Amino acid sequence: MKRGTVVILGIYVTDLAFRAERMPLIGETIPGSAFAMGPGGKGSNQAVAAARAGADVIFCTRIGADAFGEIAQSTWRAEGITSRATVLEGVSTGAAHIYVDERTGGNAIIVAAGAAGTLCPADVDAIEADIADAAVFVTQLEQPIPAAMRGLELARKHGATTVFNPAPALPLPDDIYPLCDYITPNETEATALTGIAIASTDDARRAADALLAKGARAVIVTLGEAGALLHSAEESVLVPAFDCGRVVETAGAGDGFTGGFAAALARGESPSDAVRFGCALASLSVTRAGTAPSMPTLEEINAVLGERRAAVSNGA
Repeated sequence: MKRGTVVILGIYVTDLAFRAERMPLIGETIPGSAFAMGPGGKGSNQAVAAARAGADVIFCTRIGADAFGEIAQSTWRAEGITSRATVLEGVSTGAAHIYVDERTGGNAIIVAAGAAGTLCPADVDAIEADIADAAVFVTQLEQPIPAAMRGLELARKHGATTVFNPAPALPLPDDIYPLCDYITPNETEATALTGIAIASTDDARRAADALLAKGARAVIVTLGEAGALLHSAEESVLVPAFDCGRVVETAGAGDGFTGGFAAALARGESPSDAVRFGCALASLSVTRAGTAPSMPTLEEINAVLGERRAAVSNGA
């Protein structure tokens, strides 16, 4: 594969995160223990994760001409991400309500994509030159499916490795799967796509086989604290998660994994090593609050990987 840039198509939203001991019932108001506002959206989070992990990143989206859009632009500048964002007048930048369980770090999220929800194939055609020069192309499902499809088609046309994160889970056209070098569902998404409930690694392998049968070249089922399963015709490897400390918030873990995996692929790492790198990144991210702000640096990730290698060599 080519080495170099990661191009990501997806949405930006501003995260509005509330910490509380439980979700309120309809018609009920409860006290929260904390509130934070920051950059989010699956595509933008993945871009931040990949950039902090050492990749050159180009991010394509749409934002509004408003205060949340200004937060987006300043975030990408600070992270060294090249923006291909179209700014729309009269349409708001997206936002997300995130409930965080203050005891476990678990989350529930409502996303309103705003301007990014209007992304279309023409936006992708406008960055074809970027995709042609990229090593890896990444997209998800928070923007409309036709835009994601067009990105995968152009990436395949130009020889970029394609990483498709099918989140949130939606019904998909059959012809999207053969465009995927890697498809990266979590347990819930894998179940939605295959009808196979996942309660074990063997279940994950069966679901992954079903996705291979649909045409994907390789499947990575992310399994939370159990790690991630890399499954293809050539190999099936369960890569464990890392114990990096107390779990604070899990909202950015999946995006961190995908961004880290893409960054590692882009610099030429093997698929299994790239999955291990993504697991280390995600394991660090859950020890911190926020989505994009929780993403660790390359130095932090390499330190965790070094500790694991040292433990293995010492027989731990």
